[in-house]
Amino acid sequence: MNLNEIKDLMAQFDQSSLKEFSYKNGTDELVFSKNEVKFISETSPAPQPAVSVTESTLAPQTPTTTPAVEVVSESGASESEAEGDLVESPLVGVAYLAAGPDKPNFVSVGDTVKKGQTLVIIEAMKVMNEIPAPKDGVVTEILVENEEMVEFGKGLVRIK
Repeated sequence: MNLNEIKDLMAQFDQSSLKEFSYKNGTDELVFSKNEVKFISETSPAPQPAVSVTESTLAPQTPTTTPAVEVVSESGASESEAEGDLVESPLVGVAYLAAGPDKPNFVSVGDTVKKGQTLVIIEAMKVMNEIPAPKDGVVTEILVENEEMVEFGKGLVRIK
């Protein structure tokens, strides 16, 4: 099953009156749900995604700890490792760094954020989901581009 077929299924599911839909075929498994997602505190198990897509050929599993990657900033300086805690995507969707095309980004590298402040919005099935900062801190890295498709568990922002 390719990405376009999955997007078509998501659109059809969104327009239907179904609350949940699941499909399984060999290594492919799709689960769609229109039920509410509740965010759970840090001491509880990880939240379940509202929509999850699992296909071994489409999205290989990524480890939860990211390896050190050499990043060259615009000034040409290299950073061997970014510091801070990773804020991961709780669902599959499209990430937006600002409230609109003519609006400023919610956060930039170096910004101080407060717990609960919106970092990114993820659109899933025409619903805009605000992703809040889990703690007070400073944004050390933004790991997604505006309008980038993100998977469940993908790193969005790093806060120190």
